[in-house]
Amino acid sequence: MASYLQIENISKSYGPKVLFEKIGFNINEGDKIALIAPNGTGKTSLMRILAGKDKSDSGGKIMFLKDIRIAFLEQEYEFDPEKSIFDQIMSSSTEFTRGLDQEHIWEYERRVIKFLTNFNLNNPDQLMKELSGGEVKRVALTQMLASEADFFIMDEPTNHLDIDAIEFLEGFLGRSRCTLLMVTHDRYFLDRVCNTVMEMDHGAIYTYKGNYQNYLEKREERIANYNAETDKVRNILRRELEWIRSTPCARTGKARYRINAFYDLKDRASQVYTQKQVSMEAMKGATRLGTKIVNCKNVSFYYGDKCYLDGFTYNFQRYEKVGIVGRNGAGKSTFLNLITGNYTPDMVTEMAEYKPVASQNGPGVMTGTIERGESLKVGYYHQSGMAFNPDDTVLDIVNDTWLLNRFLFPHEMLNNKIEKLSGGEKRRLYLLTILMQQPNLLILDEPTNDLDIVTLNILEEYLKEFGGSLIIVSHDRHFLDKLVDHLFIFCGDGLVKDFVGSYSEYREFIKEYEAEQRSQARAQEKAEKEKAAKEAAKNQPATSEPVRKKKLSYKEQRELEQLEKDLDSLAAEKAELEAQLNSGSLPYDKLQTVSERIGRILEETDEKELRLLELYENL
Repeated sequence: MASYLQIENISKSYGPKVLFEKIGFNINEGDKIALIAPNGTGKTSLMRILAGKDKSDSGGKIMFLKDIRIAFLEQEYEFDPEKSIFDQIMSSSTEFTRGLDQEHIWEYERRVIKFLTNFNLNNPDQLMKELSGGEVKRVALTQMLASEADFFIMDEPTNHLDIDAIEFLEGFLGRSRCTLLMVTHDRYFLDRVCNTVMEMDHGAIYTYKGNYQNYLEKREERIANYNAETDKVRNILRRELEWIRSTPCARTGKARYRINAFYDLKDRASQVYTQKQVSMEAMKGATRLGTKIVNCKNVSFYYGDKCYLDGFTYNFQRYEKVGIVGRNGAGKSTFLNLITGNYTPDMVTEMAEYKPVASQNGPGVMTGTIERGESLKVGYYHQSGMAFNPDDTVLDIVNDTWLLNRFLFPHEMLNNKIEKLSGGEKRRLYLLTILMQQPNLLILDEPTNDLDIVTLNILEEYLKEFGGSLIIVSHDRHFLDKLVDHLFIFCGDGLVKDFVGSYSEYREFIKEYEAEQRSQARAQEKAEKEKAAKEAAKNQPATSEPVRKKKLSYKEQRELEQLEKDLDSLAAEKAELEAQLNSGSLPYDKLQTVSERIGRILEETDEKELRLLELYENL
């Protein structure tokens, strides 16, 4: 396979902090690599160097294969707020459209519209300044995917996306033959898209073929082997130390090289592998929780002509863990602001026609009642993060060096200004400010954005034992599956459904339901066509010659019956394969095979449904 990218001896430091030093690696055609590392260790810096927006401190070499097309997805997409979605994409795509004839430009435009539709951006003329953060990310992804580049380099592609968009993206990338390097913390996404995990650890690069589970296992083996080798060196060092300490008379005759080797051994013996991790043991847990948490009775909420909540009634229980999912803009964050009382009476009121029985306390109009328990102490981790003063230091934000050290802010970082922290470090500091308040109702709105995988695992373990109630809005399916008891599904237009179970169980339920609906629709369509044909025959006027009744040939009838069986069989096979993918336990070779088979099933289904409709028309 062709080598798409070769890296040799690149380094990056900020002041005294060394992110990585003289690292190198190779990416071949067809590799789909997930780059993972703790926050603040240089993932985004490496991506910027590859994109040509930063330079290696040590020179080194970055060599892309000549003539391959490369598309970059950065965390922050630069755009003109006054341009429409379509114009923004086209004006930013000159490197992909330069030199193309008009026919190929039209083809590119058709791909842009197709991906916008897949990402539920159905108005290409909408201005960029009117979009949410998740919608801007979908525009950036559309521009990248429509380019049909040979090599995609992506920094946190799932951040700010809703789950529908993530599932479309992972399906597309899983089936694509593209080469891929991406930074991600989404473990399900990683497993379903990537065939290699590349870890940046203590300034070095380690590569593991296979899925996330294989990475965890092989990483533990690497660390165990390293520490076992250290133990061997210590034993040798002990014997050498006995030799060095032997009689002074004997020491004078010792070889100088052996004495020098002793000090080399001493250095190696001190190198035990340790990884600093966020410690949740410092958190004292939740303040005592009363019997009343938050009681919602017939709550509706409108803004302009849009309904975000319609007649919602629910009493939150002690110690329950609720997940909230739904498309961007469906009202999830609005709901959290309502139940916490974050919408205040001085905000603008609209939609006076909805006002008669309104309890006015937000932008728009709310009807119904929301009651909060007297002992309730809310910790609300906002999606937008904390509004830090960039000139403040870490110690200005949290004046507790012991707690800061437990959250991986060592002494040398305490006087760092906030503006110098990475996105993940800012999120980790913000999380600390929430947890140290000891809330008994913890609300987390997209907590997984910018947090590294190690921190996520530790946070999950802490939340499983959290001694209060928990409400989570998240697009991270792994995070939801590990924590929640049930889900509120925000379906749009104010409709909220309650589903008891994990997110993966919900998706499996939806897929089975949709397959059943398709089967019923086909059966109904067939019955309607048969009924229409009978009515037409019955109403046919009498003629001197009897009218021949149009019907399928024997061969066509058998074909129709077989098509119906085939479609049911394909739907069942697709559901079973998707369940295997959702399990997260497939080895890489099986994962690739299953993904490719699902792609073929979709193609076969389209072909067979088209032929089925043709036969129905002849009934």
